[in-house]
Amino acid sequence: MAPSLLAPARRMGLALAAGLVLFSALAVAHDAISVGDMSVGQIEEELQNCPLVESLNEHKRAAAPQTASLTSKIFSILFPGSPAVNAILATIYISGPPNFLLALCPPNIDPSSLSVMVAFAVGGLLGDTIFHLLPEIFLGEDSPDHVRFVMVEPNRNLLLGLGIMVGFFTFVAMDKTLRIATGGAGHDHSHAHANNDDHKPTSTTTGASPQPSTSLKQRKPASNNNTTTPQPTDDDEKEINPSVKLGGYLNLIADFTHNITDGLAMSSSFYASPTIGATTTVAVFFHEIPHEVGDFALLIQSGFSKRKAMGAQFVTAIGAFLGTFIGIAVQELGGNSSSAAVTDSSLPSSGLLGTSLTWGDMLLPFTAGTFLYVGTVSVIPELLETGKDKRTEIKKTIVQFLAVMVGAGIMLVISWD
Repeated sequence: MAPSLLAPARRMGLALAAGLVLFSALAVAHDAISVGDMSVGQIEEELQNCPLVESLNEHKRAAAPQTASLTSKIFSILFPGSPAVNAILATIYISGPPNFLLALCPPNIDPSSLSVMVAFAVGGLLGDTIFHLLPEIFLGEDSPDHVRFVMVEPNRNLLLGLGIMVGFFTFVAMDKTLRIATGGAGHDHSHAHANNDDHKPTSTTTGASPQPSTSLKQRKPASNNNTTTPQPTDDDEKEINPSVKLGGYLNLIADFTHNITDGLAMSSSFYASPTIGATTTVAVFFHEIPHEVGDFALLIQSGFSKRKAMGAQFVTAIGAFLGTFIGIAVQELGGNSSSAAVTDSSLPSSGLLGTSLTWGDMLLPFTAGTFLYVGTVSVIPELLETGKDKRTEIKKTIVQFLAVMVGAGIMLVISWD
């Protein structure tokens, strides 16, 4: 009886063992087949379960500082919300204070006197681009809780590089178009060239050279008899010079377009990481101060009153909010690889041209390209201008280089771990 009773139990045990073996084999086969379809986020999650990686994570958490740095505390107060809310707050920060500072600027300010501030802004922009944006674009943001791995996708890197080039040449096209429309005066940030060019047309009329001198000689006797004629004469000279006024309006259009890219920079950087967003905000803020003052001076030279020039600058600031909302819409609707990796297991096949990228991931490379143009082609030629006094120019160059180093150093210190 005993052997007969044990027979069913043996059969059941053998069946369970065979089932476990079959289930394990199917699981292994399933993993082997589906590993190519896993997203980057899923692969990252599986790697975190590796014993060696878990040990690295424990070491990283143990070595991490227990208290947050001062800059982290300040940024947490300035940017307390979601990426969308923080991007809007950042746009307010970069648009409001620089424009309100225009009330303190005298109408006859010389834009060329802003060279040191422009050099400081160049250091900030290039520092943010080289220290923050480019590493974030190609490598991603570090995590405070665990180690991260970078999977190299050649086509992905090519598309990111293409986005940088598109951003760079977008500003090339905009600057070239403005130069053609204004007859050679581009949209620089200290407007030193525009300042020099604008003084020439405002002091003479558009006729031949003998005619203006004759008219000026005829006005001198009249000015002795009537003291009210010189002021209308200056106004008439501004009125009869449409090219200068056209340059002012075209500069407003270029400034509006430039502010749109600033808004895109705010949204794309905060959706990348809070640190990138905060450092980009600081860089753009210091860049906007000489930018807005230079535009303000150019509008004054174009015939605008101080109040109208300030009002026009506030209108162009709408472009920054427009760019921010466009960037938020692209990020929310188009998504980005970091947010969609966990929810979409077929991301490599649904990304751009078979990569893990989405349209939202292309905003940050575009921003980096625009920053590279503004920090190099658009501004550095103004810093390279020199005068005849060698001693003065050497001192000026040293001060400018120190300003660049300070601007870049601030960007380095902010994000230093």
